[in-house]
Amino acid sequence: MAKNPAFFMSKSTITFLLLLTILGIAVFFRFYRLDRIPPGLYPDVAINGNDALDSLKTGQFKLFYPENNGREGMIVWLDALSIYLFGAGVYALKFPAALAGVLTVIGLYFLGKELFGKKGECAALLASFFLATSFWHVNFSRIGFRAILVPFFLVFAFYFFTKGFKTKKNAWQIPAGIFFGAGFYTYISYRLAVPLLFVALLGWFLYYWRGKLPINFLRTAAIILTTIFVIALPIGLYFLGHPGDFIGRAGQTSVFSADNPLLAFGQSLGLHLAMFNFYGDGNWRHNYPGSPELFWPVGILFLVGLFLAVKQLAAQFRAKDFGPEFNSYLLLLAWLIFMILPGALTQEGIPHALRVIGVIPAVFLLAGIGAQAAYDWLKARSNDKTAAVLCFLFLAVVASHEYYKYFTQWAQNKNVPGAFTQIFFDEGKLLSLLSTDSKTVVIVNESGVNVPYPDGIPMPAQTIIFVERADCFRQKGFNNPGCGLPYSQFILPDQLNEITIDKKTVIMPVKYDPALLESLKQRFPDGNLKAEDNIQYYEID
Repeated sequence: MAKNPAFFMSKSTITFLLLLTILGIAVFFRFYRLDRIPPGLYPDVAINGNDALDSLKTGQFKLFYPENNGREGMIVWLDALSIYLFGAGVYALKFPAALAGVLTVIGLYFLGKELFGKKGECAALLASFFLATSFWHVNFSRIGFRAILVPFFLVFAFYFFTKGFKTKKNAWQIPAGIFFGAGFYTYISYRLAVPLLFVALLGWFLYYWRGKLPINFLRTAAIILTTIFVIALPIGLYFLGHPGDFIGRAGQTSVFSADNPLLAFGQSLGLHLAMFNFYGDGNWRHNYPGSPELFWPVGILFLVGLFLAVKQLAAQFRAKDFGPEFNSYLLLLAWLIFMILPGALTQEGIPHALRVIGVIPAVFLLAGIGAQAAYDWLKARSNDKTAAVLCFLFLAVVASHEYYKYFTQWAQNKNVPGAFTQIFFDEGKLLSLLSTDSKTVVIVNESGVNVPYPDGIPMPAQTIIFVERADCFRQKGFNNPGCGLPYSQFILPDQLNEITIDKKTVIMPVKYDPALLESLKQRFPDGNLKAEDNIQYYEID
């Protein structure tokens, strides 16, 4: 009996539905309880919010924000847009990073498909799924750090780059150049994408080379390089005028400042190579401490994919077959090498999952290649239905494990609130309430980079400042002149003599310090020590 085609879907329809499912998973993992997980508002994110509020209020957006060791402007611009759309608050500061994470998942599929064509479509889907559920990528998608923009811009830049060369349509190099150039406004580690781009161009040069200068290649390369130059020129000119900002914190953590730079580099590189499968970042903010960055079965598939990529690249190099497939493997392996260097060239907090965030797309594409090879091996020894069922069960295990690891094992751990300094956020909320009928003074007795540098208040105050300012903006609007400053007065522990009591006053140390509270009691004997939700403060009527 003939089969009714209405009951059967085309391969393209199935692929679309699978991609839609992966998109749904990516959205869930990045937006579920985003306002509460991770808890609080880390000062590094809060200062972006404060700069975004200032930019919205004044209309002045900077290419580079020099405070807190310097930050490229993109994240502040996006935070400002998010605050404009959603209002001032924690969700608005986390939304751009979460959205970038979701878009990177989809972009990875299109990049993988472009690199390896129809035969690699399965690998592209699997890579996107692994990325959608990855603790490593999910975590940084939800914090609000600017570094999550690095894989986003790299994925789309090299998608258009590869598409342009494979189709020989130079128009694709314009969006490639726009995405690549825009990446320079994201995070310091993005700069290592420059040698990656030139290795990728070298591969395509070999493809076009026929014993004489390849004019077509030069034309294509000129388009993307010119576009990148135009897009990156403003921040490039800024760094020419401010060379200290270009180096920034990189100079403080570099292996070149070690007594034995070569030994320090070797140790750092080894630890960063081991982070995928053996021992990962030990910082609660970046990882479940010590846990490999990849779930162990995915880590094995990554190693399989890496082996296959090296083997295939070597075979094609020996055969002088510099075709599109050679360039695809060359790109992935160069990507892995160059984007791990931002971590390997540092000696502090290693292995450091944040600094090497740009390597994520290559890692998961290699895992996708390994997974497709495993799936093909399984099909050859069973049948399509059995292989599909086992594949589905495996992916369900991966998703369940990563969900449990992030939302239960990590998010509910007692160490996480401290890692994100939730107490600062809670203090900000309490101060906003107390300021309705009291003068509020905050003693910033936590260390950190001074803002503004060098004579300002230490960084931890940024969270409280944003919470207070956001509360004012939500209630009174951006045009209210009284919302430019926080409600509270911020002082250092040695500035207690600056406190004046002309009405009911609340004095709150950022960090609980019995000696400091005793000093306040001696200075203002009419006051009382109070506590609310484990927050200690001194109240003077």
